[in-house]
Amino acid sequence: MNIKTKLYKEQLKEWPEMGHHIMAQFDDEKVIVYQSYRPEIGNFAFQNQYFGGAFSVHRMTWIKPNFLWMMYRNGWGTKVGQEIVLAIHLKREAFERYLNQAVYSSFQNDIYGSKEEWQAAVKNSNIRLQWDPDHDPYGNKLVRRAIQIGIRNLEIVKYAKEDILEIEDISEFVKEQHQFVLNNELDALLTPIEKPFIPSNKQTFKLLKLSGE
Repeated sequence: MNIKTKLYKEQLKEWPEMGHHIMAQFDDEKVIVYQSYRPEIGNFAFQNQYFGGAFSVHRMTWIKPNFLWMMYRNGWGTKVGQEIVLAIHLKREAFERYLNQAVYSSFQNDIYGSKEEWQAAVKNSNIRLQWDPDHDPYGNKLVRRAIQIGIRNLEIVKYAKEDILEIEDISEFVKEQHQFVLNNELDALLTPIEKPFIPSNKQTFKLLKLSGE
């Protein structure tokens, strides 16, 4: 597995407790995001290193850079249709491109002049963004907010084949770590190393209402 991990409880001491943060594992080349699929789609993506086959480019796909938010969403890979958990090594430039284009899924009166202006932005954008409560390993809500990004139209075509450096199937790792959660053994729980991601575009930083700098 090409993801760097660390004990959850050690990371917990370093993570911000509140605010809007893009928690992710990243470097100068890539940002790791997570998705879960039924075997037909997930296995194809892992084996071929791109999204194809039963994967549809005609519907929006959502990516999540935060591992524990993904685990909350897919029930640690136990939900039907989300059994195959993928770690997608996304080109950093692609991730930044998504952020720069992102339009909120819900109306924000401090960003858009009117609901009509927002609706027009949604219609014309290929990228959606949504802030949700982050979650702990047990699925409990946190004060800190976690981001998820929706991709569609021309951008989903690029995402499926051009924007990805590597696709890993981390389903077994997820199952192993889930056992520690089920047994209340968080001292042994490993999670991917994550820290707040800061977009290079200062206007995007402001638009996303990110906490920090």
